[in-house]
Amino acid sequence: MRLLLDESVPVRLRRSLPSHSVKTVVEMGWGGVKNGALLALAAKEFDAFLTVDKNLPYQQNVANLPIAVIVLEAYSNELGALLPLVHNLEQALGNLQPCTFIRVGA
Repeated sequence: MRLLLDESVPVRLRRSLPSHSVKTVVEMGWGGVKNGALLALAAKEFDAFLTVDKNLPYQQNVANLPIAVIVLEAYSNELGALLPLVHNLEQALGNLQPCTFIRVGA
């Protein structure tokens, strides 16, 4: 699966997702692009957008998402706080439907 990591997600999380093609917003040259435009760009090249931005569903109309969005819910966006979510994230990715919104927590 092709995954895009938001700027707020540590790049090193990709090491825990070896069976996926993982890129970052910065690697794609999309740093600073606002969420609506970013999701539209991401939809052209990725299957899912991973973020820790818990406000995203309140900023975007989730019914009209152009790409699957996964919010990683942890007490921090540091790698140590996100690693325990990898198992649940992999399960969510296994059942992922396009243009959906999912919250993944411990």
